[in-house]
Amino acid sequence: MEVRNYETVFILTPVLNESQVQETIEKFSQVLKENGADIIHAENWGLKKLAYPIQKKSTGYYHLVEFTGSGNIVDVLELAFRRDERIIRFLTTVLDKHAVAYGERRRKGEMNQQKAKKESEAAVAQ
Repeated sequence: MEVRNYETVFILTPVLNESQVQETIEKFSQVLKENGADIIHAENWGLKKLAYPIQKKSTGYYHLVEFTGSGNIVDVLELAFRRDERIIRFLTTVLDKHAVAYGERRRKGEMNQQKAKKESEAAVAQ
């Protein structure tokens, strides 16, 4: 099968402590690795307020994982998400070449540098 780039964001229940959150993240990273996926980048967004209550909870721990793998890896990962009661929501998307390039630039910090450069040029021009 063709190797594709994916991005998954999942939300963990807020009743977990920090060690339980890390343990859960490690569990799903291990699921990806066991099924032949290469994890490109993982980012912990921390505890955030939800847009609307889910399972009577108004906050959750957000985590982003970018990885490459074959098409069946998504099915395996999402099945593991559905079986784990600590996950309250998840979303997996396929990244096209533009999203991959954007992700690389974002990881390098180029996005904020360009904005800061424009702001400093605007301040100098005034």
